[in-house]
Amino acid sequence: MTAPPFDRGLQPERSELAWRRTGLAFAVTSIVALRLLPAVFDDARWVVAGVVGVLLSTVLWTLSRRRGRRTSEALRAQGLRARLPGGGLVFAVSLGLSVVGAAGIVVVLTAATSRG
Repeated sequence: MTAPPFDRGLQPERSELAWRRTGLAFAVTSIVALRLLPAVFDDARWVVAGVVGVLLSTVLWTLSRRRGRRTSEALRAQGLRARLPGGGLVFAVSLGLSVVGAAGIVVVLTAATSRG
């Protein structure tokens, strides 16, 4: 039994655009953090958090771009029988953003208890 042919529609392109939006949102958030955190906490060391975020968003952009390109090429060449990239990038982004979110909650709660 042969596999049905791959629909060359826009699904791979939509997935790549979603990854691009994720990277862009991460970059914008990091730039806002770069601007606001040192002023809010009155400490220039918070610049490091913003710079690290911008660097990580660049890595995310690059890896997601590569993943999208590999997925599209595999689907076009081999159809539905193609071996697609795994979920490692999705897992890493989910885990990383969960850690950053938890750290943000800790920072906010620590700052709130120390001021009040």
